[in-house]
Amino acid sequence: MIVEQRSFKYTECVLKLLYFYYTIWGITPQRKGLIYMTAVSLRLIAETTNITEAVNEALSSTIFGTTGVWFLIGAALVFFMQCGFAMVESGFTRAKNAGNIIMKNLMDFCIGTVAFTLLGFGLMCGEDALFGLVGLPSLGIFTDFANFPWHNFVFNLVFCATAATIVSGAMAERTKFSSYCIYSGIISLVIYPIEAHWIWGGGWLAQLGFVDFAGSTAIHMVGGIAALLGAKIVGPRIGKFGKDGKPKAILGHSMTLGALGVFILWFGWYGFNGAAADNADHLGQIFLTTTIAPSIATCVTMMFTWIKNGKPDVSMTLNGSLAGLVAVTAPCADVDVIGSAVIGAVAGLLVCFGVWFLDYKLKIDDPVGAVAVHCLNGIWGTIAVGLFATGNGQNGITGLFYGGGFGQLGKQLIGFVAVASWTAVTCTLLFLVIKKTIGLRVSRHEEVVGLDSTEHGLVSSYADFIPAMHVEGAVDHEREVNTLETPGVSVAIEHKPSEAASVPAGDVKMTKIEIITKLERFEALKTALDSIGITGMTVTNTMGCGMQKGSAEFYRGVPMEPRLLPKVKVEVVVCKVPVEKVVEAAKNALYTGRIGDGKIFVYDVENVMKIRTGEEGYDALQDNE
Repeated sequence: MIVEQRSFKYTECVLKLLYFYYTIWGITPQRKGLIYMTAVSLRLIAETTNITEAVNEALSSTIFGTTGVWFLIGAALVFFMQCGFAMVESGFTRAKNAGNIIMKNLMDFCIGTVAFTLLGFGLMCGEDALFGLVGLPSLGIFTDFANFPWHNFVFNLVFCATAATIVSGAMAERTKFSSYCIYSGIISLVIYPIEAHWIWGGGWLAQLGFVDFAGSTAIHMVGGIAALLGAKIVGPRIGKFGKDGKPKAILGHSMTLGALGVFILWFGWYGFNGAAADNADHLGQIFLTTTIAPSIATCVTMMFTWIKNGKPDVSMTLNGSLAGLVAVTAPCADVDVIGSAVIGAVAGLLVCFGVWFLDYKLKIDDPVGAVAVHCLNGIWGTIAVGLFATGNGQNGITGLFYGGGFGQLGKQLIGFVAVASWTAVTCTLLFLVIKKTIGLRVSRHEEVVGLDSTEHGLVSSYADFIPAMHVEGAVDHEREVNTLETPGVSVAIEHKPSEAASVPAGDVKMTKIEIITKLERFEALKTALDSIGITGMTVTNTMGCGMQKGSAEFYRGVPMEPRLLPKVKVEVVVCKVPVEKVVEAAKNALYTGRIGDGKIFVYDVENVMKIRTGEEGYDALQDNE
């Protein structure tokens, strides 16, 4: 080893100097001993240095590299990102399709594993052929398993599954499950492996010098383009665009799930970007840039939506975090903190523009913002390599803004055009063939009722939390119809004859009073009613608005129509307590003088029947027990 040779030369030089010095001044036994001890000490130091270097080298090769432990840990983190995608997509869509979303994300990986094993891995990582266009497929995983590159296979498999699953969100809530499974298999079998070979398998782009460290191009841009084409060909969801072409907000059912998914994805992204680091220093640099870019992007998106809409948009801000992560994926190993901050800032604005552009200009329905996050920011991350690479990163390349000229930028643009063209052509053909054969979209009835029920026989993904609902479509809106199961056990009911009632139903005036007001005023209202003897009431959480149409609110930059606000509805029926007394008590409890205090409705009640006893009229309203 070089270190060992240098240590011996250093020891020899020191001993010669000592011997020369003592020759001049005389060599005594003590001085001979000192020379001997010095030689032994220097030799031990040299050997210790050699051992330390050897241990460090062994540890580095065990931890890093394509056969290192960190390489596989990174692959496991990327696999866990499938959970994040599932949470984001299900949270940003409606509850009636949550089970379908989960199934698609699960099958993306499982179907992709089969396809990648049979052909995809060979096309991607096989021996280079056809001038760098494709790898030669082989069945080495079956015929020579002992010598098969297990680490490399697992690592590339989880990345392949990520590219496939991006499309799920953009085509959510109206795509046939069978058709989606076919798409997922084909992209993992052929489309992704071939372009990934160009970049990471030693293909022509790698030979050219194109750099995509962790997948802004190979994974996110490819998945984003496929999402764009799939969403366009399958068409928008029912009710997304009005007759005037303007987009309408279709709210996701759980921002909590969406946020959880974003946190999981961000956590997994440290493995996504960092798994290929070749040493601890480069890993630290990658972790830093993978933190700075999404943080800046999130802040920029929040501020932009705040300024534009008057309030910070939750779902768009979550998209901003993902946009920053996507944008920094390609340049993460080659940029500094300033470069990553600029990349994140642009990503935060770009995702807002992308969502607006799809909704208002292209009229393409993307429920989760997959195109804006992955396609646009995948392109931006690809170009950013040629602009912000410092020359001190793992790949040793220098971008335009750091004195590297236009060379690397030109290579990045060539790679972007080539991969985008391949993806656009193959995915367009794939979706059109599926559409013309087995069909790409579910029926109107299936879409309105929900894919959980019609595609999977799942009454509800939240059966223990909300009642099962069936939904039938009308011309311009959706009408919900409750379906209730008949109890399997009958209950004996003893009815009291109506003639036994002490007061006939027709001799007493009964009145129903319905009060609709703000949620926060309910306790005050309940206290006021209780003080005048009203102990029975029906309370319902509801949504509504008055003539003012509520306050203007936006979801993902689209105004929500109608602008419904949360309300509480309280219903009481009285006969002994005067109606005027109830109304006066409610008014005193609810009045603030501001818009939204509520309304009171008064209705005549013809009769009341107590089911348990059969009592009617006045007696049915009394609590005699």
